[in-house]
Amino acid sequence: MQEAFKTAEDLLLTPYGLDEGIISRTLERLTHHELDYADLYFQYTRNEGWSLEEGIVKSGSYNIDQGVGVRAVSGDKTAFAYSDVIGLEPLLRAADAARAIGRAGGDGRIGVAHPTHSRGLYPAIDPCQSLEAAAKVALLEKVERLARTMDPRITQVMAGLAAEYDVVYLARHDGVRAADVRPLVRLSVYVIAEQNGRREQGASGGGGRHDLSHFTDEVIERYVRQAVDQAMINLDARPAPAGQMTVVLGPGWPGVLLHEAIGHGLEGDFNRKGTSAFSGRIGERVAAPGVTIVDDGTLDGRRGSLSVDDEGTPTQCTTLIEDGILKGYIQDAMNARLMGVAPTGNGRRESYAHLPMPRMTNTYMLAGERDPQEIIASVKDGLYAVNFGGGQVDITSGKFVFSASEAWKIEDGKLAYPVKGATLIGNGPDVLNYVTMVGNDLSLDLGVGVCGKEGQSVPVGVGQPTLRIDGGLTVGGTQ
Repeated sequence: MQEAFKTAEDLLLTPYGLDEGIISRTLERLTHHELDYADLYFQYTRNEGWSLEEGIVKSGSYNIDQGVGVRAVSGDKTAFAYSDVIGLEPLLRAADAARAIGRAGGDGRIGVAHPTHSRGLYPAIDPCQSLEAAAKVALLEKVERLARTMDPRITQVMAGLAAEYDVVYLARHDGVRAADVRPLVRLSVYVIAEQNGRREQGASGGGGRHDLSHFTDEVIERYVRQAVDQAMINLDARPAPAGQMTVVLGPGWPGVLLHEAIGHGLEGDFNRKGTSAFSGRIGERVAAPGVTIVDDGTLDGRRGSLSVDDEGTPTQCTTLIEDGILKGYIQDAMNARLMGVAPTGNGRRESYAHLPMPRMTNTYMLAGERDPQEIIASVKDGLYAVNFGGGQVDITSGKFVFSASEAWKIEDGKLAYPVKGATLIGNGPDVLNYVTMVGNDLSLDLGVGVCGKEGQSVPVGVGQPTLRIDGGLTVGGTQ
Protein backbone atom coordinates (compact mmCIF):
# COMPACT_ATOMS: atom_id res chain seq x y z
CA MET A 1 0.00 0.00 0.00
CA GLN A 2 2.79 2.45 0.89
CA GLU A 3 4.37 1.84 -2.52
CA ALA A 4 1.10 2.76 -4.23
CA PHE A 5 0.80 5.98 -2.22
CA LYS A 6 4.38 6.98 -3.00
CA THR A 7 3.92 6.25 -6.73
CA ALA A 8 0.66 8.21 -6.83
CA GLU A 9 2.13 11.19 -4.98
CA ASP A 10 5.25 11.20 -7.18
CA LEU A 11 3.16 11.15 -10.38
CA LEU A 12 0.04 13.10 -9.48
CA LEU A 13 0.74 15.52 -6.65
CA THR A 14 4.38 16.50 -6.07
CA PRO A 15 5.23 17.56 -9.68
CA TYR A 16 2.33 20.03 -9.59
CA GLY A 17 3.01 21.55 -6.19
CA LEU A 18 0.12 19.71 -4.51
CA ASP A 19 0.26 18.21 -1.03
CA GLU A 20 -2.07 17.12 1.76
CA GLY A 21 -2.55 20.70 2.94
CA ILE A 22 -3.78 21.84 -0.49
CA ILE A 23 -5.96 18.73 -0.86
CA SER A 24 -7.62 19.42 2.51
CA ARG A 25 -8.16 23.10 1.75
CA THR A 26 -9.72 22.21 -1.60
CA LEU A 27 -12.12 19.82 0.09
CA GLU A 28 -12.97 22.53 2.64
CA ARG A 29 -13.70 24.90 -0.24
CA LEU A 30 -15.82 22.22 -1.88
CA THR A 31 -17.81 21.52 1.31
CA HIS A 32 -18.45 25.14 2.19
CA HIS A 33 -22.12 24.29 1.73
CA GLU A 34 -23.67 21.20 3.29
CA LEU A 35 -22.96 18.07 1.29
CA ASP A 36 -23.44 14.37 1.80
CA TYR A 37 -20.26 13.43 0.02
CA ALA A 38 -17.35 14.96 -1.89
CA ASP A 39 -14.14 13.64 -3.41
CA LEU A 40 -11.14 14.43 -5.61
CA TYR A 41 -10.01 11.73 -8.03
CA PHE A 42 -6.55 12.08 -9.60
CA GLN A 43 -5.47 9.69 -12.36
CA TYR A 44 -2.49 9.02 -14.58
CA THR A 45 -2.90 6.43 -17.36
CA ARG A 46 -0.37 5.26 -19.90
CA ASN A 47 -1.30 2.57 -22.40
CA GLU A 48 0.05 1.08 -25.55
CA GLY A 49 -1.15 -1.39 -28.15
CA TRP A 50 0.44 -3.43 -30.93
CA SER A 51 -1.39 -5.29 -33.69
CA LEU A 52 -0.23 -7.86 -36.24
CA GLU A 53 -1.90 -8.77 -39.52
CA GLU A 54 -0.59 -10.71 -42.53
CA GLY A 55 2.58 -11.47 -40.63
CA ILE A 56 3.44 -7.80 -40.13
CA VAL A 57 3.01 -5.52 -37.13
CA LYS A 58 1.03 -2.90 -39.02
CA SER A 59 -0.05 -0.53 -36.27
CA GLY A 60 0.78 0.58 -32.80
CA SER A 61 -0.58 3.10 -30.37
CA TYR A 62 0.75 4.93 -27.34
CA ASN A 63 -1.23 7.27 -25.17
CA ILE A 64 -0.82 9.18 -21.92
CA ASP A 65 -3.76 10.78 -20.14
CA GLN A 66 -4.02 12.42 -16.75
CA GLY A 67 -6.34 14.72 -14.87
CA VAL A 68 -8.54 15.21 -11.86
CA GLY A 69 -12.28 14.84 -11.31
CA VAL A 70 -14.10 16.76 -8.58
CA ARG A 71 -17.45 15.53 -7.29
CA ALA A 72 -20.00 16.86 -4.82
CA VAL A 73 -23.12 14.92 -3.82
CA SER A 74 -26.23 16.21 -2.07
CA GLY A 75 -29.12 13.76 -1.70
CA ASP A 76 -29.47 12.09 -5.09
CA LYS A 77 -28.03 15.06 -6.97
CA THR A 78 -24.43 15.16 -8.14
CA ALA A 79 -22.28 18.01 -9.37
CA PHE A 80 -19.14 17.05 -11.24
CA ALA A 81 -16.28 18.85 -12.93
CA TYR A 82 -12.95 17.66 -14.26
CA SER A 83 -9.74 19.01 -15.70
CA ASP A 84 -7.11 17.32 -17.86
CA VAL A 85 -4.56 19.70 -16.35
CA ILE A 86 -3.39 19.01 -12.81
CA GLY A 87 -2.44 22.01 -10.68
CA LEU A 88 -3.72 24.29 -7.96
CA GLU A 89 -5.68 26.69 -10.17
CA PRO A 90 -7.43 24.02 -12.30
CA LEU A 91 -8.23 22.09 -9.11
CA LEU A 92 -9.81 25.12 -7.43
CA ARG A 93 -11.78 26.05 -10.56
CA ALA A 94 -13.16 22.50 -10.76
CA ALA A 95 -14.06 22.60 -7.06
CA ASP A 96 -15.88 25.92 -7.48
CA ALA A 97 -17.82 24.51 -10.43
CA ALA A 98 -18.84 21.40 -8.48
CA ARG A 99 -19.77 22.88 -5.11
CA ALA A 100 -22.86 24.73 -6.37
CA ILE A 101 -24.90 21.59 -5.72
CA GLY A 102 -24.58 21.99 -1.95
CA ARG A 103 -27.34 23.08 0.39
CA ALA A 104 -26.87 26.28 2.38
CA GLY A 105 -26.02 25.98 6.05
CA GLY A 106 -23.10 23.57 6.12
CA ASP A 107 -20.24 24.06 8.57
CA GLY A 108 -17.54 23.07 6.09
CA ARG A 109 -15.89 20.53 8.40
CA ILE A 110 -14.05 17.60 6.86
CA GLY A 111 -12.50 14.48 8.30
CA VAL A 112 -8.88 14.09 9.37
CA ALA A 113 -6.86 12.54 6.56
CA HIS A 114 -6.11 8.81 6.89
CA PRO A 115 -5.05 6.26 4.28
CA THR A 116 -7.27 3.35 3.29
CA HIS A 117 -5.60 0.02 4.08
CA SER A 118 -6.11 -2.37 1.18
CA ARG A 119 -4.88 -5.76 0.07
CA GLY A 120 -2.16 -6.17 -2.52
CA LEU A 121 -4.06 -8.08 -5.21
CA TYR A 122 -1.51 -7.27 -7.92
CA PRO A 123 1.99 -5.80 -8.10
CA ALA A 124 2.50 -2.04 -8.38
CA ILE A 125 4.28 -2.32 -11.73
CA ASP A 126 4.29 -0.68 -15.14
CA PRO A 127 3.55 -3.46 -17.65
CA CYS A 128 4.33 -1.20 -20.60
CA GLN A 129 7.99 -1.29 -19.57
CA SER A 130 8.13 -5.03 -18.86
CA LEU A 131 9.25 -5.96 -22.41
CA GLU A 132 11.36 -4.20 -25.00
CA ALA A 133 9.62 -3.21 -28.23
CA ALA A 134 11.45 -5.91 -30.19
CA ALA A 135 10.24 -8.56 -27.72
CA LYS A 136 6.65 -7.38 -28.10
CA VAL A 137 6.89 -7.71 -31.87
CA ALA A 138 8.47 -11.14 -31.50
CA LEU A 139 5.63 -12.26 -29.25
CA LEU A 140 3.04 -11.38 -31.89
CA GLU A 141 5.10 -13.04 -34.61
CA LYS A 142 5.17 -16.19 -32.47
CA VAL A 143 1.37 -16.16 -32.40
CA GLU A 144 1.33 -15.97 -36.19
CA ARG A 145 3.75 -18.86 -36.64
CA LEU A 146 2.01 -21.08 -34.11
CA ALA A 147 -1.41 -20.61 -35.67
CA ARG A 148 -0.22 -21.41 -39.18
CA THR A 149 1.74 -24.49 -38.10
CA MET A 150 -1.21 -25.88 -36.14
CA ASP A 151 -3.33 -26.32 -39.25
CA PRO A 152 -2.65 -25.57 -42.94
CA ARG A 153 -6.25 -24.38 -43.37
CA ILE A 154 -5.47 -21.24 -41.38
CA THR A 155 -5.21 -18.46 -43.99
CA GLN A 156 -5.23 -15.33 -41.86
CA VAL A 157 -3.95 -14.53 -38.38
CA MET A 158 -4.52 -11.31 -36.48
CA ALA A 159 -3.09 -10.69 -33.02
CA GLY A 160 -3.11 -7.80 -30.61
CA LEU A 161 -1.08 -6.98 -27.52
CA ALA A 162 -2.15 -4.29 -25.05
CA ALA A 163 -0.67 -2.99 -21.80
CA GLU A 164 -1.92 -0.31 -19.43
CA TYR A 165 -0.35 1.43 -16.43
CA ASP A 166 -3.01 3.15 -14.33
CA VAL A 167 -2.26 5.15 -11.17
CA VAL A 168 -5.02 6.74 -9.09
CA TYR A 169 -5.15 8.87 -5.96
CA LEU A 170 -8.42 9.63 -4.19
CA ALA A 171 -9.20 12.13 -1.43
CA ARG A 172 -12.61 12.11 0.26
CA HIS A 173 -14.30 14.70 2.43
CA ASP A 174 -14.43 12.24 5.37
CA GLY A 175 -10.64 12.04 5.48
CA VAL A 176 -10.19 8.81 3.53
CA ARG A 177 -7.17 8.80 1.24
CA ALA A 178 -6.64 5.94 -1.20
CA ALA A 179 -4.09 5.15 -3.89
CA ASP A 180 -3.74 2.28 -6.30
CA VAL A 181 -1.37 1.22 -9.07
CA ARG A 182 -3.28 -0.94 -11.56
CA PRO A 183 -1.42 -2.88 -14.24
CA LEU A 184 -3.43 -4.53 -17.00
CA VAL A 185 -2.37 -6.63 -20.00
CA ARG A 186 -4.21 -8.49 -22.73
CA LEU A 187 -3.29 -10.69 -25.70
CA SER A 188 -5.91 -11.28 -28.41
CA VAL A 189 -5.80 -13.94 -31.15
CA TYR A 190 -8.11 -14.07 -34.18
CA VAL A 191 -7.80 -16.57 -37.01
CA ILE A 192 -9.62 -17.33 -40.27
CA ALA A 193 -9.68 -20.82 -41.77
CA GLU A 194 -10.69 -21.81 -45.30
CA GLN A 195 -11.76 -25.16 -46.70
CA ASN A 196 -13.59 -25.96 -49.94
CA GLY A 197 -14.55 -22.32 -50.42
CA ARG A 198 -15.89 -21.95 -46.89
CA ARG A 199 -14.38 -19.42 -44.47
CA GLU A 200 -14.81 -19.54 -40.70
CA GLN A 201 -13.22 -17.75 -37.78
CA GLY A 202 -11.97 -18.49 -34.30
CA ALA A 203 -10.88 -16.21 -31.47
CA SER A 204 -9.26 -16.42 -28.07
CA GLY A 205 -7.05 -14.45 -25.73
CA GLY A 206 -6.71 -13.34 -22.15
CA GLY A 207 -4.72 -11.40 -19.61
CA GLY A 208 -5.10 -9.76 -16.23
CA ARG A 209 -3.37 -7.48 -13.77
CA HIS A 210 0.16 -8.62 -14.53
CA ASP A 211 3.08 -7.54 -16.66
CA LEU A 212 3.79 -8.93 -20.12
CA SER A 213 5.82 -11.84 -18.73
CA HIS A 214 2.41 -13.38 -18.01
CA PHE A 215 2.33 -14.47 -21.66
CA THR A 216 4.64 -17.45 -21.43
CA ASP A 217 5.06 -19.92 -24.29
CA GLU A 218 2.52 -22.18 -22.57
CA VAL A 219 -0.07 -19.41 -22.25
CA ILE A 220 0.43 -18.26 -25.85
CA GLU A 221 0.04 -21.79 -27.16
CA ARG A 222 -3.15 -22.23 -25.15
CA TYR A 223 -4.72 -19.10 -26.66
CA VAL A 224 -3.68 -19.98 -30.19
CA ARG A 225 -4.88 -23.57 -29.86
CA GLN A 226 -8.30 -22.40 -28.67
CA ALA A 227 -8.67 -19.97 -31.58
CA VAL A 228 -7.57 -22.54 -34.17
CA ASP A 229 -9.75 -25.29 -32.70
CA GLN A 230 -12.78 -23.01 -32.76
CA ALA A 231 -12.22 -22.14 -36.41
CA MET A 232 -11.78 -25.82 -37.34
CA ILE A 233 -14.96 -26.79 -35.50
CA ASN A 234 -16.89 -24.05 -37.27
CA LEU A 235 -15.69 -25.33 -40.66
CA ASP A 236 -17.66 -28.51 -39.96
CA ALA A 237 -20.65 -26.79 -38.36
CA ARG A 238 -24.17 -27.35 -39.65
CA PRO A 239 -27.04 -24.83 -39.49
CA ALA A 240 -28.29 -24.45 -35.92
CA PRO A 241 -31.73 -25.78 -35.01
CA ALA A 242 -34.41 -23.39 -33.78
CA GLY A 243 -37.04 -23.58 -31.08
CA GLN A 244 -37.31 -24.16 -27.35
CA MET A 245 -34.98 -26.86 -26.09
CA THR A 246 -32.75 -27.87 -23.21
CA VAL A 247 -29.52 -25.85 -23.24
CA VAL A 248 -26.24 -26.72 -21.56
CA LEU A 249 -23.91 -23.78 -21.01
CA GLY A 250 -20.18 -24.50 -20.86
CA PRO A 251 -17.92 -23.28 -18.03
CA GLY A 252 -15.99 -20.01 -17.98
CA TRP A 253 -16.75 -17.33 -20.58
CA PRO A 254 -20.44 -18.32 -21.00
CA GLY A 255 -20.79 -16.62 -17.62
CA VAL A 256 -21.02 -13.43 -19.69
CA LEU A 257 -24.69 -14.35 -20.06
CA LEU A 258 -25.05 -14.13 -16.26
CA HIS A 259 -23.15 -10.84 -16.27
CA GLU A 260 -25.37 -9.22 -18.86
CA ALA A 261 -28.77 -10.77 -18.24
CA ILE A 262 -28.63 -10.92 -14.43
CA GLY A 263 -25.61 -9.02 -13.08
CA HIS A 264 -26.64 -5.59 -14.36
CA GLY A 265 -30.06 -6.11 -12.82
CA LEU A 266 -28.38 -6.50 -9.42
CA GLU A 267 -26.60 -3.13 -9.54
CA GLY A 268 -27.74 -0.72 -6.85
CA ASP A 269 -28.75 2.25 -9.01
CA PHE A 270 -31.29 0.27 -11.03
CA ASN A 271 -32.77 -1.21 -7.86
CA ARG A 272 -32.91 2.09 -5.99
CA LYS A 273 -34.86 3.56 -8.89
CA GLY A 274 -37.10 0.48 -9.14
CA THR A 275 -36.20 -0.18 -12.76
CA SER A 276 -34.68 -3.65 -12.32
CA ALA A 277 -36.55 -6.94 -12.47
CA PHE A 278 -34.95 -7.64 -9.06
CA SER A 279 -36.11 -4.41 -7.36
CA GLY A 280 -37.59 -4.90 -3.88
CA ARG A 281 -37.06 -8.65 -3.91
CA ILE A 282 -34.37 -9.11 -1.23
CA GLY A 283 -35.07 -12.35 0.63
CA GLU A 284 -37.20 -13.80 -2.16
CA ARG A 285 -36.45 -16.82 -4.28
CA VAL A 286 -35.24 -15.57 -7.66
CA ALA A 287 -33.40 -18.69 -8.85
CA ALA A 288 -33.47 -22.44 -8.58
CA PRO A 289 -31.98 -24.14 -5.51
CA GLY A 290 -28.24 -24.60 -5.92
CA VAL A 291 -27.72 -21.31 -7.75
CA THR A 292 -25.29 -19.05 -5.88
CA ILE A 293 -23.85 -15.96 -7.60
CA VAL A 294 -21.19 -13.65 -6.18
CA ASP A 295 -19.34 -10.53 -7.26
CA ASP A 296 -15.75 -10.70 -6.04
CA GLY A 297 -13.27 -7.90 -6.58
CA THR A 298 -10.61 -9.50 -4.38
CA LEU A 299 -9.26 -12.25 -6.65
CA ASP A 300 -5.50 -11.98 -7.14
CA GLY A 301 -4.44 -10.72 -10.55
CA ARG A 302 -7.87 -10.99 -12.15
CA ARG A 303 -8.92 -8.51 -14.83
CA GLY A 304 -11.95 -7.30 -12.86
CA SER A 305 -10.19 -7.07 -9.48
CA LEU A 306 -9.36 -3.84 -7.63
CA SER A 307 -7.58 -3.28 -4.32
CA VAL A 308 -9.95 -0.38 -3.73
CA ASP A 309 -12.79 0.86 -5.90
CA ASP A 310 -12.85 4.32 -7.46
CA GLU A 311 -14.33 5.81 -4.30
CA GLY A 312 -11.63 4.46 -1.97
CA THR A 313 -13.75 1.57 -0.61
CA PRO A 314 -11.90 -1.77 -0.36
CA THR A 315 -13.43 -4.35 -2.67
CA GLN A 316 -15.02 -7.49 -1.25
CA CYS A 317 -16.78 -10.70 -2.17
CA THR A 318 -20.49 -9.90 -2.20
CA THR A 319 -23.03 -12.71 -2.26
CA LEU A 320 -25.84 -11.62 -4.57
CA ILE A 321 -27.89 -14.82 -4.80
CA GLU A 322 -27.44 -17.70 -2.33
CA ASP A 323 -29.02 -21.08 -3.03
CA GLY A 324 -31.58 -19.27 -5.17
CA ILE A 325 -32.44 -16.52 -2.63
CA LEU A 326 -31.70 -12.87 -3.45
CA LYS A 327 -29.33 -11.58 -0.74
CA GLY A 328 -28.24 -8.15 -1.93
CA TYR A 329 -27.09 -5.77 -4.61
CA ILE A 330 -23.72 -4.33 -5.57
CA GLN A 331 -23.34 -0.76 -4.37
CA ASP A 332 -21.37 2.41 -4.76
CA ALA A 333 -21.32 5.04 -2.01
CA MET A 334 -24.25 7.21 -3.14
CA ASN A 335 -26.75 4.45 -3.88
CA ALA A 336 -25.76 2.56 -0.72
CA ARG A 337 -26.38 5.68 1.39
CA LEU A 338 -29.75 6.35 -0.24
CA MET A 339 -30.79 2.70 0.23
CA GLY A 340 -29.58 2.55 3.83
CA VAL A 341 -26.96 -0.16 3.30
CA ALA A 342 -23.17 -0.36 3.26
CA PRO A 343 -21.21 0.16 0.03
CA THR A 344 -19.75 -3.06 -1.38
CA GLY A 345 -16.66 -1.66 -3.11
CA ASN A 346 -18.32 -1.49 -6.53
CA GLY A 347 -18.09 2.24 -7.24
CA ARG A 348 -16.29 2.32 -10.60
CA ARG A 349 -15.55 4.93 -13.25
CA GLU A 350 -13.86 4.74 -16.63
CA SER A 351 -11.57 7.66 -15.84
CA TYR A 352 -11.19 10.92 -13.92
CA ALA A 353 -13.53 12.48 -16.51
CA HIS A 354 -16.43 10.18 -15.54
CA LEU A 355 -18.76 9.78 -12.58
CA PRO A 356 -18.58 6.55 -10.58
CA MET A 357 -21.57 4.20 -10.51
CA PRO A 358 -22.29 0.66 -9.29
CA ARG A 359 -20.42 -1.73 -11.57
CA MET A 360 -19.48 -5.39 -11.44
CA THR A 361 -15.92 -6.66 -10.85
CA ASN A 362 -15.61 -10.46 -11.23
CA THR A 363 -19.12 -11.94 -11.29
CA TYR A 364 -19.61 -15.69 -11.32
CA MET A 365 -21.76 -18.62 -10.21
CA LEU A 366 -20.31 -21.02 -7.66
CA ALA A 367 -19.74 -24.67 -8.50
CA GLY A 368 -22.25 -27.42 -7.79
CA GLU A 369 -21.74 -31.16 -7.45
CA ARG A 370 -22.49 -32.61 -10.91
CA ASP A 371 -19.85 -33.93 -13.28
CA PRO A 372 -20.02 -31.95 -16.56
CA GLN A 373 -20.02 -35.15 -18.62
CA GLU A 374 -22.98 -36.36 -16.57
CA ILE A 375 -24.82 -33.16 -17.40
CA ILE A 376 -24.33 -33.56 -21.14
CA ALA A 377 -25.19 -37.27 -20.95
CA SER A 378 -28.49 -36.41 -19.25
CA VAL A 379 -29.78 -34.45 -22.28
CA LYS A 380 -31.63 -36.38 -24.98
CA ASP A 381 -32.09 -33.47 -27.37
CA GLY A 382 -30.59 -30.02 -26.86
CA LEU A 383 -27.82 -27.51 -27.46
CA TYR A 384 -24.39 -27.21 -25.83
CA ALA A 385 -23.15 -23.60 -25.96
CA VAL A 386 -19.39 -23.58 -25.44
CA ASN A 387 -18.57 -19.97 -26.21
CA PHE A 388 -20.38 -16.68 -26.82
CA GLY A 389 -19.87 -13.69 -29.04
CA GLY A 390 -21.97 -10.55 -28.73
CA GLY A 391 -25.27 -10.00 -26.98
CA GLN A 392 -27.90 -7.47 -25.96
CA VAL A 393 -29.96 -7.12 -22.80
CA ASP A 394 -32.78 -4.90 -21.53
CA ILE A 395 -32.05 -4.15 -17.85
CA THR A 396 -35.65 -3.29 -17.00
CA SER A 397 -37.24 -6.44 -18.40
CA GLY A 398 -34.25 -8.76 -18.21
CA LYS A 399 -34.76 -9.92 -21.80
CA PHE A 400 -31.60 -10.86 -23.68
CA VAL A 401 -30.27 -12.17 -26.99
CA PHE A 402 -26.82 -13.80 -27.21
CA SER A 403 -25.01 -15.32 -30.17
CA ALA A 404 -22.96 -18.50 -29.69
CA SER A 405 -19.53 -18.50 -31.37
CA GLU A 406 -19.19 -22.24 -30.73
CA ALA A 407 -22.07 -24.64 -30.09
CA TRP A 408 -22.95 -28.31 -30.50
CA LYS A 409 -26.15 -30.25 -31.05
CA ILE A 410 -26.76 -32.79 -28.28
CA GLU A 411 -28.46 -36.04 -29.29
CA ASP A 412 -29.00 -38.96 -26.91
CA GLY A 413 -26.54 -37.57 -24.38
CA LYS A 414 -23.68 -37.03 -26.83
CA LEU A 415 -22.23 -34.11 -28.76
CA ALA A 416 -23.49 -35.05 -32.22
CA TYR A 417 -22.12 -32.24 -34.41
CA PRO A 418 -21.17 -28.54 -34.22
CA VAL A 419 -23.72 -25.94 -35.26
CA LYS A 420 -23.44 -22.40 -36.57
CA GLY A 421 -25.71 -19.40 -36.20
CA ALA A 422 -27.23 -20.29 -32.82
CA THR A 423 -28.63 -17.48 -30.68
CA LEU A 424 -30.06 -17.77 -27.18
CA ILE A 425 -33.16 -15.72 -26.44
CA GLY A 426 -34.68 -15.45 -22.99
CA ASN A 427 -35.26 -13.51 -19.80
CA GLY A 428 -32.44 -13.42 -17.24
CA PRO A 429 -34.50 -13.64 -14.03
CA ASP A 430 -36.68 -16.38 -15.55
CA VAL A 431 -33.77 -18.46 -16.80
CA LEU A 432 -32.28 -18.69 -13.30
CA ASN A 433 -35.35 -20.62 -12.19
CA TYR A 434 -34.88 -23.25 -14.91
CA VAL A 435 -31.37 -24.30 -13.88
CA THR A 436 -31.66 -28.01 -13.07
CA MET A 437 -28.01 -29.13 -12.87
CA VAL A 438 -24.90 -27.23 -11.74
CA GLY A 439 -21.48 -28.64 -12.60
CA ASN A 440 -18.47 -29.01 -10.34
CA ASP A 441 -16.17 -27.36 -12.89
CA LEU A 442 -16.32 -23.66 -12.04
CA SER A 443 -14.02 -21.75 -14.37
CA LEU A 444 -13.35 -18.04 -14.78
CA ASP A 445 -12.80 -16.43 -18.16
CA LEU A 446 -9.25 -15.98 -19.43
CA GLY A 447 -9.28 -12.22 -18.92
CA VAL A 448 -10.96 -10.49 -21.84
CA GLY A 449 -14.13 -8.95 -20.40
CA VAL A 450 -15.10 -5.33 -21.01
CA CYS A 451 -18.37 -4.03 -19.57
CA GLY A 452 -20.24 -1.05 -20.98
CA LYS A 453 -22.76 1.01 -19.04
CA GLU A 454 -24.02 4.52 -19.73
CA GLY A 455 -21.17 5.15 -22.14
CA GLN A 456 -18.42 3.99 -19.75
CA SER A 457 -16.26 0.90 -20.24
CA VAL A 458 -14.40 -0.93 -17.46
CA PRO A 459 -12.54 -4.28 -17.32
CA VAL A 460 -14.47 -7.13 -15.69
CA GLY A 461 -14.34 -10.88 -15.16
CA VAL A 462 -17.03 -13.54 -15.51
CA GLY A 463 -17.32 -17.24 -14.83
CA GLN A 464 -19.53 -20.21 -14.10
CA PRO A 465 -19.59 -24.01 -14.03
CA THR A 466 -21.38 -26.13 -16.64
CA LEU A 467 -25.15 -25.55 -16.35
CA ARG A 468 -28.19 -27.43 -17.59
CA ILE A 469 -31.17 -25.15 -18.26
CA ASP A 470 -34.51 -26.87 -18.93
CA GLY A 471 -36.72 -23.96 -19.86
CA GLY A 472 -36.94 -20.24 -20.46
CA LEU A 473 -34.54 -20.31 -23.40
CA THR A 474 -35.40 -20.21 -27.08
CA VAL A 475 -32.73 -21.13 -29.56
CA GLY A 476 -32.79 -18.98 -32.64
CA GLY A 477 -31.15 -20.83 -35.51
CA THR A 478 -30.92 -21.11 -39.25
CA GLN A 479 -32.69 -24.42 -39.61
